[in-house]
Amino acid sequence: MRKLTTEELGRLSPDEFSQLAKTPLVLVLDNVRSALNVGSAFRTADAFALGKIYLCGITAAPPHREILKTALGATETVPWEYFPSTLDALARLKGEGYEILAIEQAAGSIFLHNFEISSKAKYALVFGNEVEGVGQEVMEMVDRTLEIQQFGTKHSINVAVSIGIVVWDLFKKLKFGLVDE
Repeated sequence: MRKLTTEELGRLSPDEFSQLAKTPLVLVLDNVRSALNVGSAFRTADAFALGKIYLCGITAAPPHREILKTALGATETVPWEYFPSTLDALARLKGEGYEILAIEQAAGSIFLHNFEISSKAKYALVFGNEVEGVGQEVMEMVDRTLEIQQFGTKHSINVAVSIGIVVWDLFKKLKFGLVDE
């Protein structure tokens, strides 16, 4: 077996990417403290052509050395906006017709694999702080909560890994027709 070269991958140029129809998912990072995790979020958003990233509270914003280290250029292709308050970002998203989904362990949460996505909806995915998770005041604004079912001894998964898991699950449901009409 031979690995493909970068040229063989046929990736889009940044200009072509900017013209691409975006996946109806946006990321909201609620007080994510590690800039490395933020950079990873940008890479994931680029990989799946997400609409935008909202960086909120203490979440670092580009240009930041650690974001750039893991983003590897994705800060130049994925639109982003900073909000001092996650609540303000969510208010705007609700006004734009987004359904707000927190990724958190909470009463009444829906396991990710059981979530039936609608091809007619736009979703804002809220990911929280590495220690505290999604803030309680933010939880009070969300429409629903998704949870990644876990089977080990730890109570959580790294936020960058969680972003990858959730975005891939929702993307494949949208892209490959696994949607609830």
